[in-house]
Amino acid sequence: MAMSPTNAGTMTAPLLSVRDLSVAFHQGGKESLAVDRVSFEIMPGEVLALVGESGSGKSVTANSILKLLPYPAASHPSGQILFEGKDLLTLPMRDLRSVRGNDITMIFQEPMTSLNPLHSIERQIGEILELHQALTGAPARARILELLNQVGIRDPEKRLKAFPHELSGGQRQRVMIAMALANRPKLLIADEPTTALDVTVQAQILELLAGLKNQHHMSMLFITHDLGIVRKFADRVCVMTKGKIVETGTVEQVFTNPQHAYTRHLLAAEPKGEPPPADDKKPVVMQGADIKVWFPIKAGLMRKVVDHVKAVDGIDITLREGQTVGVVGESGSGKTTLGLALSRLISSKGRISFIGQSIDAYSYAMMKPLRNRLQVVFQDPYGSLSPRMSVGDIIAEGLKVHETSLSYEERDRRVATALEEVGLDPATRWRYPHEFSGGQRQRIAIARAMVLKPRFVMLDEPTSALDMSVQAQVVDLLRDLQSKHDLAYLFISHDLKVVKALANEVIVMRHGKIVESGPAKSIFEAPKEDYTRALMAAAFNIEAVKTAAVSE
Repeated sequence: MAMSPTNAGTMTAPLLSVRDLSVAFHQGGKESLAVDRVSFEIMPGEVLALVGESGSGKSVTANSILKLLPYPAASHPSGQILFEGKDLLTLPMRDLRSVRGNDITMIFQEPMTSLNPLHSIERQIGEILELHQALTGAPARARILELLNQVGIRDPEKRLKAFPHELSGGQRQRVMIAMALANRPKLLIADEPTTALDVTVQAQILELLAGLKNQHHMSMLFITHDLGIVRKFADRVCVMTKGKIVETGTVEQVFTNPQHAYTRHLLAAEPKGEPPPADDKKPVVMQGADIKVWFPIKAGLMRKVVDHVKAVDGIDITLREGQTVGVVGESGSGKTTLGLALSRLISSKGRISFIGQSIDAYSYAMMKPLRNRLQVVFQDPYGSLSPRMSVGDIIAEGLKVHETSLSYEERDRRVATALEEVGLDPATRWRYPHEFSGGQRQRIAIARAMVLKPRFVMLDEPTSALDMSVQAQVVDLLRDLQSKHDLAYLFISHDLKVVKALANEVIVMRHGKIVESGPAKSIFEAPKEDYTRALMAAAFNIEAVKTAAVSE
């Protein structure tokens, strides 16, 4: 058995050393290289960020460390992964299991897929303690409560019996972190741990991770595409694209003096530009007054209504031609419900008028003739595009319903023009959605809405699932289309950087009510309410502000 290095040696020796790592995937007789001769080191107590866009090979590199890839379809043509001097790639499975979850742990992007929906929080954390530390009964319970306290879950005693679906996104992510820290690991791998979270929760989670790292002298490999987080949080950074690391250095070096063209491209990719100038003289396209969407809570044998969930509670809104109203707030604040009520996709109380017509009493059938002028672009382009239809058919579908007089050639011409407008090659209209990247799919969803020449478009988080550089392109595209066709946008987002670049008016929502509203410029520069200020600090400075206004 090899002697463990002395303390003096470990101070200077890296905790993890990845040397010349390659990852290949074999499928259908073909081999593709996902990671190409990647090398990096992580020192004890250091945070290394691995940055790059979707498909750059970040997650594959991270999963290789613990051999979590789908072997034998995946293989390692070259490389070593040395952890405390042991090569993890050649380690027998039994020895590797004692490293996994013990010395090295991992937090994933989506906690819901990593937590067991059928087991309580207590059982899931208890399982880890039992497996690795042989802790059961009262000592295990005490340790679970200590961990939940550590990760900032309030009243943990009440939460022990809770199931994952009963927790919010931020709480689920905290439970994931508690599970990862249960065995006091030496290295924590965090794979996009804040992507799916609200900006306020994201700031809280990052603050928590930074505190825990200092407390336990833990090293971290932090995988993200958000450069703001890296700047705030990491010590050193590796920039990755197309399976290769193209630049490595301290955060200061890489951000102030980037050497590689790709790094410069990433740093320049933030959504920029100015929203359209506010103009009160422009005609009103959509107006809502005292809009309410209440969902009944029923209880008892007779299913009597005992209360209501007030998703939207008395909101006034006006949208004008060529203008954008941005609706911001945390998850569950009622942003999307408001958009769906205005679009008449769910029923609501209150007055809604569209192009001078009062539509609040209109049935589904009565709305049908107006649908072409009232379009929606959803968050997830993959979920809203049919996988069985070609892109041309998807875009033409609305024309077949609303403009029946068009011949096949005229329809095809309109589809080709719509694709050109959104920056896609019309020759690709015979292909299917799965053949496109996320950013291209979002362009297809926008083309589908635009082909009908709408007056009002509801955009529900249209950029949240996209990389930074693609986000910036989609924002530019939406701005160009707006000025070209004089469109009224309702832009729903929790990403304030994107709202700043697009909206000339902002509504800040919380618990179904308006906290603050007004011209975007004054809200971004001088927010009046605590909640708005906390949102701004979280979005622009990644700071968790301690205020009663922000939900945990």
